[in-house]
Amino acid sequence: MSISIDEVSFAAGNIVIVNGVSLTVEKGKVLGLLGPNGSGKSSLLRLICRLRRVRSGIIRLGDDDISSLPRAALARRVAFVEQQSTTDTQLTVRDVVRLGRTPHRGLLSSWGAGDDAAVDEALSRVGMQERAGQLWQTLSGGERQRVHIARSLAQAPSELLLDEPTNHLDIQHQLDILSLISKLGITCIVALHDLNLAAMFCDRLAVLQKGEVVASGAPEEVLTEDMIGRVFGVRAHVQKSAVHGRHHIQYVMD
Repeated sequence: MSISIDEVSFAAGNIVIVNGVSLTVEKGKVLGLLGPNGSGKSSLLRLICRLRRVRSGIIRLGDDDISSLPRAALARRVAFVEQQSTTDTQLTVRDVVRLGRTPHRGLLSSWGAGDDAAVDEALSRVGMQERAGQLWQTLSGGERQRVHIARSLAQAPSELLLDEPTNHLDIQHQLDILSLISKLGITCIVALHDLNLAAMFCDRLAVLQKGEVVASGAPEEVLTEDMIGRVFGVRAHVQKSAVHGRHHIQYVMD
């Protein structure tokens, strides 16, 4: 397994945010994290990249317990794309992507041909190489997300975590971003709100409710009318799509 989460819990003060979560993600697969607001999705992602410290349990990357990994080694292995990243600094697209090379460079090391190659490849993979000289502030929301993903790819991670990468994007950009993520070929965990998009682009799903995993498995196993009603509090009809073979969810208004 690329990522293994074993009975992990996390609390803020006396409030339990993540409670006994166990999950595994196979190498090269995309796991979608679903759940209502406040269910613990973002906190779990931050625990995996050690921006938060687990109260109990173990998170492993391959055979390595993340608590035993030096911070620099973890930064080279795991990339994290947050919901929103903004700056007032005048940076070009290439400048932003170059930041992804930081974990691979020491304080006195100079920028090398290998760094340039990593940046060029990352820009190419997200289709932003022709915008490399453009100011980041002038990009659309979807383009900015592509650049943030490129920054993460320049980091050369084996695991990529994304916290609601389609938030505030129009439908076309949502489809573009998730299609891109699904084709990267690296292990991804992506927190999402849209159940239909999760069914289309994720290999497996895990549903969190009040910090606990209440369902996990293939999309067709997880996205049932009963689960959607219990966890999200809405009525829905679930049908298999004739287009892509995945389940399609139609919500029912009372």
